[in-house]
Amino acid sequence: MALDQSFVGRSYPPTAPYEVGREKIREFAEAIGDTNAAYTDPEVARALGHPDVIAPPTFVFAITFKAAGQVVEDPQLGLDYDRVVHGDQKFSYTRPVRAGDRLRVTTTIEAIKSMAGNDILDIRGEVHDEAGEHVVTAVTKLVARAAEPKADEAKADEPAANTGGA
Repeated sequence: MALDQSFVGRSYPPTAPYEVGREKIREFAEAIGDTNAAYTDPEVARALGHPDVIAPPTFVFAITFKAAGQVVEDPQLGLDYDRVVHGDQKFSYTRPVRAGDRLRVTTTIEAIKSMAGNDILDIRGEVHDEAGEHVVTAVTKLVARAAEPKADEAKADEPAANTGGA
């Protein structure tokens, strides 16, 4: 069943602050295999004009995807998360995420489309620091695959077998 279009534009309350730590940034950079020293060495980051180490661009996915859980778990929306796959991810930065940031995410349903029985949901996460300054916008595309027809429904759609003899 298609998701309700009236949810487009609905925003959810900001998340509690997420404090970005040097160790989390280092662990993330290591996990993705990115050896950029600005992610692990404060002196290198300062030489590049940052007050502390910065995070790889995809680091913020962890907090914006968690914030998108407000949408996924909204019982009024009726999204069947068992059928959801992650379709796409985009980030638009005002500045890098840095160690010491305390970030909040406000989530909004940007678009809902139905195609070939699938529901496609775009969720925008606006990330701001403690001072209220914009840091990054993340747009997550989720695809809720169409439900498989039940066995008896599938049989009803099959053409009747040819039982005539020669």
